[in-house]
Amino acid sequence: MSRTGTGTLPVRPATAADAAALFALSEPSMDAGELRRRRVADYRAPRDRFLLVDGPAGPGGCVALRLLAPEPPAHPAPALLHNFCVRAGLRGAGLGSQLLETLLAEAGRHGVRTLVTASTGDGALFRRYGFEEIPAGLAPRAWAAELDPSRGSRVYLRTLAG
Repeated sequence: MSRTGTGTLPVRPATAADAAALFALSEPSMDAGELRRRRVADYRAPRDRFLLVDGPAGPGGCVALRLLAPEPPAHPAPALLHNFCVRAGLRGAGLGSQLLETLLAEAGRHGVRTLVTASTGDGALFRRYGFEEIPAGLAPRAWAAELDPSRGSRVYLRTLAG
């Protein structure tokens, strides 16, 4: 765990019981166009492994890992990092770094070799953690086909040791 301005807060796997709280945490970012629109049921989907940090007033941040179908040789054991958000009042306290570090470790435990994400922001945190901006056409095809060009997202990729 990392030290943050709010103290050391544990990152834990989310459960189906957390779905409504994760939706409420993510909704302001969805409304702002920072995250793709999702439904409460999407936070219960078994295809996604949500991680969350419990803050003083419910989840303070979350991120999800989704394993994707391999696309050898370009993308062996690919995965998607998505729905990465931190509650507005807690941003800048290190929770994003804590979530990202935990997700990277989780991805490694699952044998992920290629991790991809998209961001409507500047991607500075991703670049600090070894992600490189790439053209969407170089991302796993099935995932890249779902990107909405009107959102102006940048695509980032990180190759993990393995």
